[in-house]
Amino acid sequence: MKRVDDFRLRLGKRELVPIMIGGMGVDISTTDLALEAARLGGVGHISDAMINTVADRRYKTKFVKDKLKQYKFNVENADKAVVKFDLGTVEEATRLHVRSAMDRKQGEGMIFINCMEKLTMNAPKETLKVRLTAALDAGIDGITLAAGLHLGSLALIEDHPRFRDAKIGIIVSSVRALQLFLKKNAKLNRHPDYIVVEGPLAGGHLGFGMDWAEYDLATITAEVLQYLRDEKLDIPVIPAGGIFTGSDAAGYLENGAAAVQVATRFTVAKECGLPEKVQQEYFKADEDDIEVNQISPTGYPMRMLKNSPAIGSGIRPNCEAYGYLLDSTGKCAYVAAYNREVEAHPGARKVSVMDKTCLCTHMRNFDCWTCGHLTYRLKDTTVQRADGSYQILSAEHIFRDYQFSTDNKIALPETEAA
Repeated sequence: MKRVDDFRLRLGKRELVPIMIGGMGVDISTTDLALEAARLGGVGHISDAMINTVADRRYKTKFVKDKLKQYKFNVENADKAVVKFDLGTVEEATRLHVRSAMDRKQGEGMIFINCMEKLTMNAPKETLKVRLTAALDAGIDGITLAAGLHLGSLALIEDHPRFRDAKIGIIVSSVRALQLFLKKNAKLNRHPDYIVVEGPLAGGHLGFGMDWAEYDLATITAEVLQYLRDEKLDIPVIPAGGIFTGSDAAGYLENGAAAVQVATRFTVAKECGLPEKVQQEYFKADEDDIEVNQISPTGYPMRMLKNSPAIGSGIRPNCEAYGYLLDSTGKCAYVAAYNREVEAHPGARKVSVMDKTCLCTHMRNFDCWTCGHLTYRLKDTTVQRADGSYQILSAEHIFRDYQFSTDNKIALPETEAA
């Protein structure tokens, strides 16, 4: 059987190891993780999810504090329409984050940024355009359009001098979504440089309904490949979601995929942004500890660990500091759910909100433990320490295992010194 290393991803004139580490927000796919992927010859992602918050954490800015100070008068108000992002601040935060990655990049690989359309930020088009433009200005190698159909996203940057130079890809979960994207953007004469086909076993937000189990990645990938052949379009296809071993990956490559996108196994890498105490929860998880629920205010189903602190939490919305999911009218499904529970329990010091969660605050605090379906297999990729905890892996070890393993084997790391 062939190995992943027997194949190469061709993006323009570049030949890359066909391993793409998926974008995981908020700051879970860190700059350090993306840098390792690039150094090893593959593609790494940073994420622009909650970019002001990430900038404060990583670059000692005070964007969140300043925003909260500006809108503190509105904290007790259920109506969040007045809460806006300063576009100059969003631009500066994005540039800081991208430049930090690009200035340090080594190796023959590439670094892309994952850009979510569902981060509406109370001004969907305006904030999205700033984020895309700033990333291009700062020299990002490519942009992956995620969490949305992105029917109008390319038009926002069609006048940018790097519009045809930078690599731009789209994440889809069906042929229909791809058809809509291509049709809507046909007049721009600019096809995507790659297509990520994300299946139902992926982590975090899913491009499926609660009937996700009726679909499978192999079938959707084959349908996308056939559609592109029928349309005589030569666009690399990159399946994602549930690709756990190098043999899994090689199977897709042998069947026509250009590369694979993987993420779950990298959640337990040293370079990942998750605190080790959360990584240990991932290692400990069994299959029954993982669920797909509908608590995300975005409207998308989301896969996570059942013991995530975010589930059932009734914290007060903090839109004045964050507010990344406020729609164009300043509304958020969690804000509505929280206010409903407060009204139903007058005088209560705390309330519980079961149907939605304050995604901004919980993702910022690493309390929403989104994960892939095969997270329960992570314990089989490492060694258990004497105290019962699991050894954290290096991104290089995980990457190389995907690249060179065969026969569905997973290489364990050398046991760390006591």
